[in-house]
Amino acid sequence: MASWLVAELLAGGRLVRGTVRARARAAHLLDLPGGAGLDLREAELQTPGAFDVPVDGAHTVFHTASPYVVDVADPQRDLVAPAVEGTLNVLRACRKAASVRRVVLTSSMAAVTDEPDETRVLTGDDWNTRSSLERNPYYFSKVQAERAAWDFMTRERPAFDLVVLNPFVTMGPALGPGLNTSNGILVDLVTGVYPAIVSLNWGIVDVRDLAHVHVRAAEVPSAAGRYLCAQPAVSMRTIVGWMREGGFGEGTRLPSRGLDHTAGDWLVWLDSFRRPKGAGSYLRTHIGRTPRFDTRRIRDELGVHLRPTRQTILDTMADLAAHGHVPPPAAA
Repeated sequence: MASWLVAELLAGGRLVRGTVRARARAAHLLDLPGGAGLDLREAELQTPGAFDVPVDGAHTVFHTASPYVVDVADPQRDLVAPAVEGTLNVLRACRKAASVRRVVLTSSMAAVTDEPDETRVLTGDDWNTRSSLERNPYYFSKVQAERAAWDFMTRERPAFDLVVLNPFVTMGPALGPGLNTSNGILVDLVTGVYPAIVSLNWGIVDVRDLAHVHVRAAEVPSAAGRYLCAQPAVSMRTIVGWMREGGFGEGTRLPSRGLDHTAGDWLVWLDSFRRPKGAGSYLRTHIGRTPRFDTRRIRDELGVHLRPTRQTILDTMADLAAHGHVPPPAAA
């Protein structure tokens, strides 16, 4: 997402200073149109003062980095600490820099809900209060990081304001060759990681749209608070159908057997206990549930209309095939 954000900012003629852990891993950014306006600095999330120099002189700061891993050896060390300390390091640097007027923070729907309840519609007023180091620790890291950001704003009263974006699953074409965790769901579908269609439902936002939402959150003077960001949730069955229509079923292990029913949910729940802790916790809290959320603020206040999820899925699959992550579609 950060790559697409940089691309849009450069295309708009803006000067961009970005931080990366290693410049060598961000070479694709320097090849973007307008790349002459990009200044890349190396910085580590948890290094105190690492962002002081990069932030100095900036008017707007986008903080998009946070570990996204479901299973880790030590959730506090590997997820919560870098998420929270990284966020606070950026905000402290912004406070020191007299130039910053707005910070746009990428949070997550994980900070809004841990176990979706389809009987109610989630809004920016909702908070995930159930995750912990034991239960959905990645979700817990997003809650802690966003809470830390809002607490910082209340406690420190800095000269800048804060706008937070809460996307659900982010998919779409990649500007680099790597495979990210969200797009990896589609790779898992064609490679047999999911031997059957199960009752998982995802709200999906296209990475290109999410980047544009970030830009609009920075540009619109009245933007404030939290913005939930995703199209209405779609089922694994629907996504598999789209992939099959796009030619990605033939010669792959795209599932066809259906376990997306009550008995199947029970079997998945039982099976979750033999999975790694993070994956098992996710399955137990999401199987058979369809999240509902109100994303009207994206459209009404920021003027962004999200592209259809089917288009996102097929564009993502075409890109994954181009990078060799999945076989090319049969029609090709």
